[in-house]
Amino acid sequence: MVTQPVDDLLVQRARRGDRVAMESVLESLAPQIWNIARRLMGNDTDAADASQEALIAVARGLSTFDGRSAVTTWAHRVATNACLDELRRRHRRPVPTEPPPEALAIAHHDPNVVDRLEVDRALAALPPDFRAAIVLREVFGHDYDTIAALLDCPIGTVRSRLSRARALLAQELELIDAPLGNFSDPSHVSTTATPLPKDPRR
Repeated sequence: MVTQPVDDLLVQRARRGDRVAMESVLESLAPQIWNIARRLMGNDTDAADASQEALIAVARGLSTFDGRSAVTTWAHRVATNACLDELRRRHRRPVPTEPPPEALAIAHHDPNVVDRLEVDRALAALPPDFRAAIVLREVFGHDYDTIAALLDCPIGTVRSRLSRARALLAQELELIDAPLGNFSDPSHVSTTATPLPKDPRR
């Protein structure tokens, strides 16, 4: 997935309290935040709640954003933490909703829809920390440095979580090449994680 950049001038205006600019920034970030929440929470209802919490956190914390990373990357951190906090608070794994009949009808003509539904169910079976790592890597294309900074853990931990997540996904899907992405992707990492501003939720 290619993340669309947010206009830097809009971000600066929003940080200074421009309400219209803030609304534009949130509108630009909302689809990416929703995609993270949908993958991590496993169903539309919980994803909507987590997305709303994340957008509120972004709006409240944008004034503290210092530009050391892209605002989209910072927002991904806020959204990921919002989802993980909610999952840990509930002490449960997400339960994917059953696809509506119209989705099954589309799937009959588009096998990729079936793949996506299977991937959603396989992701829901992963522990939250594994799920976050694999979504940030395979769906959003973040490098290992950035994932380590987003999840506030060592790069070695990221590599371990991704390796175990890929193995569990392959087992769940009973496939060697799962449709979510290239699970045999080699690790190309540097030794220092990219610093990120503090998540306003923390």
